Amino acid sequence: MAAMLQSVRVSSASFHLPDPSKVPLSSVCALPVIRSGRSSSLDPIHETRRTRKVLTKAVAAQAENSATAASKPGHELLLFEALREGLEEEMDRDPRVCVMGEDVGHYGGSYKVTKGLAEKFGDLRVLDTPIAENSFTGMAVGAAMTGLRPIVEGMNMGFLLLAFNQISDNCGMLHYTSGGQFTIPTVIRGPGGVGRQLGAEHSQRLESYFQSIPGIQMVACSTPYNAKGLMKAAIRSENPVVLFEHVLLYNLKERIPDEEYVLSLEEAEMVRPGEHVTILTYSRMRYHVMQAAKTLVNKGYDPEVIDIRSLKPFDLYTIGNSVKKTHRVLIVEECMRTGGIGASLTAAINENFHDYLDAPIVCLSSQDVPTPYAGTLEEWTVVQPAQIVAAVEQLCQ
Repeated sequence: MAAMLQSVRVSSASFHLPDPSKVPLSSVCALPVIRSGRSSSLDPIHETRRTRKVLTKAVAAQAENSATAASKPGHELLLFEALREGLEEEMDRDPRVCVMGEDVGHYGGSYKVTKGLAEKFGDLRVLDTPIAENSFTGMAVGAAMTGLRPIVEGMNMGFLLLAFNQISDNCGMLHYTSGGQFTIPTVIRGPGGVGRQLGAEHSQRLESYFQSIPGIQMVACSTPYNAKGLMKAAIRSENPVVLFEHVLLYNLKERIPDEEYVLSLEEAEMVRPGEHVTILTYSRMRYHVMQAAKTLVNKGYDPEVIDIRSLKPFDLYTIGNSVKKTHRVLIVEECMRTGGIGASLTAAINENFHDYLDAPIVCLSSQDVPTPYAGTLEEWTVVQPAQIVAAVEQLCQ
């Protein structure tokens, strides 16, 4: 195995970086298609955080007339296709980038994010592995230590609990415990979240498990635009990055730029500016919040919605500016209430911006129960738009 990985390795002094190329992409998932709007501003990753413009109008949009859509710049992709495009561009750009996981090769991955990559880049750069998450995650760590930039795909994020030791003790800590001799530029990604009757073991939200691990970053994509931009940024990062993808968002559709872009791994996105209350959310709950926002606007409220995107570290600059303006905070997450992202975010806001709050922070989270298989019960465990509306009304009294 070491010899196989060594055959892929190319020294940074000798490899050639070709222009990114694209292969035809096709839709294969059977999930409902959602369309999302997005601000057209593009911001290079090299700009400083405070000078970079934040996207401001990524709101749910009606289906556009096909003729009008065709006349707009860019190209339409589903979220899983955007992830694939970002991954392919980085594999074209840097021959050290490789992918490993169960069925990522000729099958194309459980949600087709890697479809067509094995045929283009070969079996050594798109490596099918046995059903052994601890083994191939450990192999990725070793590959990163020798100079490669591996991407680990978990067929389901819940399965990566089998590799928790490798992610925690190896990915997160080796740079420190080696005295800086090694960097671990590894991306760990895959589908997670509550799907549609996938059962408790396949509906886990691992953000709360991984957030306490020193040395790793965590980001959550929510649109095709930020999925591609975060994928490219994660691959280029010298830190281990966990990229959370929601199983119900893979068929979300959006027009993204033809030009290359890379997003910051540490920056939140302003989805909707407002004055009355700050709503912090991420991943699938972004769409529950935007659905609730329509009702709130009709009732006379003006909510400010922020997709935090960076789950570790938090973008306290963007969050803090919003808190200073609205003085009220509602956190909406799909993670568990106990020890979840919302709990950590609540603590961070109280520690840094307590004097600006006019009301206690309210956090809406999933219930602390295994996700039921029954559809009706499953829905009850997750925050719904009506609960968000009620919480805002209570906060703004």
